[in-house]
Amino acid sequence: MSDSDPKLGEVVRYAYLWRSEARRGQEEGVKDRPCVVTYCKSGERGEKTVAVLPITHTPQKDDKGALRIPIATARRLGLDDRPSWIVTDEANRFTWPGPDLRPADPKNPRKGVVLGVMPEKLVLAARDRAIDHQKARQFEQVGRDPKDHERRAALVERAKAVRARQDRAQSRKSKEHSYE
Repeated sequence: MSDSDPKLGEVVRYAYLWRSEARRGQEEGVKDRPCVVTYCKSGERGEKTVAVLPITHTPQKDDKGALRIPIATARRLGLDDRPSWIVTDEANRFTWPGPDLRPADPKNPRKGVVLGVMPEKLVLAARDRAIDHQKARQFEQVGRDPKDHERRAALVERAKAVRARQDRAQSRKSKEHSYE
């Protein structure tokens, strides 16, 4: 779908997997949305690892967790006129091109996945804010490669097992303290 290499600041259409969805064990994003490329690194074998930050209409509870996109920039990118934010406290990471990239124009998939390019100043501000969240341990990156799916599934299963043990222990305590 995309023959070109990803570039910092490109806005792509992507099936973004929110961290809350990943924690519930989902492997696929529910909705395709615009996302901005804020990290791109080439590996030893030529593969490209990319991180994208999601763009949303949902106002964020904490202004530190998102940057508002100026309306002129949103229009230039082909986004609608509703207020939009770049979420900076979570990201998706994947090997480019990944299966979750979507055509920028579904009616003409040959145009590729890129909607446009964010202004450098806004991209760097979003990336810097994401780095600040990482340093403060207030950031979560959801890996979207198959090995990440397997690791996340194992974590979800482990968490379920811990919860089940805790529930059994609580049940035993309740029985010990009952007045039968």
